[in-house]
This record gives sequence, C-alpha cells and structure tokens, in this order.
Amino acid sequence: MGAYRFDWNERLRIRIPVMEMEWEQYEPNKQLAIVEQWELIRGTIPDRIIEFEQLINLKQAQLFDEDSFEQSCLLNYEIADYASRINDLHIWYRIDQQLESRRHS
Repeated sequence: MGAYRFDWNERLRIRIPVMEMEWEQYEPNKQLAIVEQWELIRGTIPDRIIEFEQLINLKQAQLFDEDSFEQSCLLNYEIADYASRINDLHIWYRIDQQLESRRHS
C-alpha cells in the first residue's frame, strides 16, 4: 500500500511522479522519500528548459530563412510544441512548493 513511482515522460524528458493515493494518505517517511526523489528530478528541469529554448532558437532561425509556406507551418508548429513543453516544465517545477507546504501543514 502507498505505492508511488516516477515514470519517464519522453515529451518533457524527465520522470514524472505517479502516486496511487492522495498526498495526505502517505506516511511521513514515504512523503519524505517522494520529496527527496522529486528534488533530484526537479533539479534537472532548468537544463531541460534550456535545451528546449535552444531548439526554439534554432527553429526560429530556420523559419527566418524559410521560403516554403508548408515548411514554415511545420517550423511554427514545432516552436509552439517546444514552448508548450517549457510551460509544462515550469508547472512541474512548482510542484515542489506544493508538496512542501502540504508536508508542513
């Protein structure tokens, strides 16, 4: 009982927590283990954001020189997708604050 895991998310390139119970139902030592493991993962999020920002910059440079409408649409789609990933990573990055505040409540 009280199982949890961190599954690989290829889109975001990090492991995402998957918990089978509500946070408050976990024993304090299990909460601590989850937070500690999440902190290690969370620490890699800024690097993932930088990677995606670099890819956006590359796609924008390609878009600047692109004459094909179809290829421009594809590049715009890819830019939007990377921007969406960055947004999702920012949301996951803030998860720690929510876990910590719940843990101390």
